[in-house]
Amino acid sequence: MKFRLLSYILLFSLLANAQSPDREYFRSPVDIPILLSGNFGELRSNHFHSGIDIKTQGKTGLPVYAAAEGDISRLRVSPYGFGLAIYIDHPNGQSTVYGHLLSFREDIEKYIKEKQYAKESFSVDLQIPEGTFPVKKGELIALSGNSGSSGGPHLHFEIRDTHKQEPLNPLQFGFPVKDDMKPKILSAFIAPLGNDSHVNGQRKGKLIETVFYNGAYHLKGNPVIPVYGQVGFGIQALDYLDGSWNKCGVFEIKLKIDDQLVYTFLMDRLNFSETRYLNSHIDYSEYRKNYRRVHKSWVDPGNKLSNYHQLVNRGIVDLSDGKQHQIRYEIQDVYGNTSVLSFRVQSKLMQLSEPTLAGKLIRYNQEERIETDQLNADFPSGTFYSDFHLDYDAKPANNLYYSPLFKLHDDRTPVHQSYQLKLKADLVPDSLEDKALIAAISDKSGKKWSLGGKYENGWVTASVRQLGTFAISVDTIAPTIRPLSIAAHSRLTEKNRIRFKIRDEFSGIADYRGEIDGQWVLFEYDAKNALITYHIDSKRLQLNKKHQLKLEVTDNKGNVATYEANFFR
Repeated sequence: MKFRLLSYILLFSLLANAQSPDREYFRSPVDIPILLSGNFGELRSNHFHSGIDIKTQGKTGLPVYAAAEGDISRLRVSPYGFGLAIYIDHPNGQSTVYGHLLSFREDIEKYIKEKQYAKESFSVDLQIPEGTFPVKKGELIALSGNSGSSGGPHLHFEIRDTHKQEPLNPLQFGFPVKDDMKPKILSAFIAPLGNDSHVNGQRKGKLIETVFYNGAYHLKGNPVIPVYGQVGFGIQALDYLDGSWNKCGVFEIKLKIDDQLVYTFLMDRLNFSETRYLNSHIDYSEYRKNYRRVHKSWVDPGNKLSNYHQLVNRGIVDLSDGKQHQIRYEIQDVYGNTSVLSFRVQSKLMQLSEPTLAGKLIRYNQEERIETDQLNADFPSGTFYSDFHLDYDAKPANNLYYSPLFKLHDDRTPVHQSYQLKLKADLVPDSLEDKALIAAISDKSGKKWSLGGKYENGWVTASVRQLGTFAISVDTIAPTIRPLSIAAHSRLTEKNRIRFKIRDEFSGIADYRGEIDGQWVLFEYDAKNALITYHIDSKRLQLNKKHQLKLEVTDNKGNVATYEANFFR
């Protein structure tokens, strides 16, 4: 009995520790004041932000330190994503991540370079054996940078649950971040969700801007909005932290209808497998049309995001009673600063024409298929977040494409997982079959971009993750290579490095290979700047000798560009 009691005490202690972050365990990963350009859970393109972005005074090369004692468990180098990144596992069951680095500590740098040469690859993702790189709290591990998909110099920093690999909100761990500013509420959104529902006399959603006075937010003009039927509410809100005017995300959203709590969204942790549900969490159509990210306060049936801690009827409200109702939003940041928006709606039935539901009914939780003699689209169950009617149309081919232009609904409907799209390739000449791909075409600008794909049995097939307008195109043009460090007469214009600009205008760069005197050499790839760089390694490259350089760049349709030159070093 005594042993069981002790077990319960230990269990409750572990649960308490899991729920209450230790605010003393981690130190700051930098020795400068922490000012943020992005925070945890911020709404990004197709995902929630999984950490905090720490400003590095607009420059690279600042020291980065281990936030706690532990073991480096993973090292990653990529032209995309986090770029150069370090992952450290800590004894408390949590891990920290440091991304967009400029360089690693010297011994780590040497270890990675040996692996890169062994694999003949700039991009590596290395699982590090325990004990290889133990670190102490506050030990130097790297220099801050701007690598990968970073939009400017900063340090991306995460805290994760090691076992689940789920990011936790770092601002709950006591870092010295100052925030006395309340979240800002920009607008409210009301959407009709039933066949007989309407808002302000229309069957479409309505966005209403806010004003601030008397310590709270109100709808501009203080209107009472007429609504009827099944209705969903939404809010456009963001947060600022002291010392920075970067727009950040909010921590908690509560919606009350007549003082009843019907919806709570809390950004305390994330699950990577759920992060794309952001496209269902926001009103995706409003984002595509007007570039405004509105937090929906109702949950689509196919939205499996775990961050909704309180839900009544999935946040959908029935306003068919003919009465007036009070709507109240409470928006909070992680430090408890709270903003409030209150407004009223009036349940009022209006006589409207019957809604037009054109196209094929697509059910979000079933396999669905669109099939014609020129287009096949196979949608697995879970491709979409809710049921909708899908429109389909085709326009005749023009001289820009090798097929008709197929309009598969529109790009304002979000797609959760990829589906297979096949377009009939009758117009593709035999000589171009291996260069064929599916292009997406903007309805607004007419601009096209590659979705990839391959020719097979008279069709071009690709795995795609969007709706919109599609057609078959080809890519026969090789990438371009422009030397930045080799001038006429084989003269190096830079002492310690050789650089090239490499670009591909359509299908995208798939691979590149640089050799000196027939041996692979490490060209680092900065994809966002279309730049590759070889830092001359005197241990691997003999001095005072004429060398032969060869660089090949291949795009995703097999087109190859080659550059060759001799140089003296």
